[in-house]
Amino acid sequence: MSLQHALLTSLIEKPSSGYELARRFDKSIGYFWNATHQQIYRELARMEEKGWVRSSEDEGGRPGKRRFQVLPSGKEELTMWASTSSDPIELRDEMMVKLRADAAIGPIGLADEISRRLALHQERLRSYQEIEVRDFSQASLSREAQIRHLILKAGIAFEEGRIAWSKDAQAILQQ
Repeated sequence: MSLQHALLTSLIEKPSSGYELARRFDKSIGYFWNATHQQIYRELARMEEKGWVRSSEDEGGRPGKRRFQVLPSGKEELTMWASTSSDPIELRDEMMVKLRADAAIGPIGLADEISRRLALHQERLRSYQEIEVRDFSQASLSREAQIRHLILKAGIAFEEGRIAWSKDAQAILQQ
């Protein structure tokens, strides 16, 4: 996946200025695809060069503020990309290598790091659960909302799995 496809998706949902897009990105797609604000602005410029988005002066906004919207060629690109197959994610976590090192050379003091990570996963889970209560409590949801909820549930399941794994790791490391 590329950042450009994530940005196209977000802009189709709601045309925005770069600043608004970056803020919305942090609170939605940013949970599973990270990007700095600088990266977002660079990609918006590239996407405009490719003819995927158009920016215009934001009327009523501050001078120089640009609002981006997706052009038909951007929607075609996103449709083409989204319809291609993709492989599941591969785990690449340096903590797994550190644990192998601990197993190979003896205790190296990883319990504190596992505890720190556990707290981070617990905080992220709380955040996801708050979003779920706030945004998905209604009895009937639109198809779009159901898909967004499905994405959130994947994040919840991931955090629950990491919490359970971290607790198992703590128990073993503290032996």
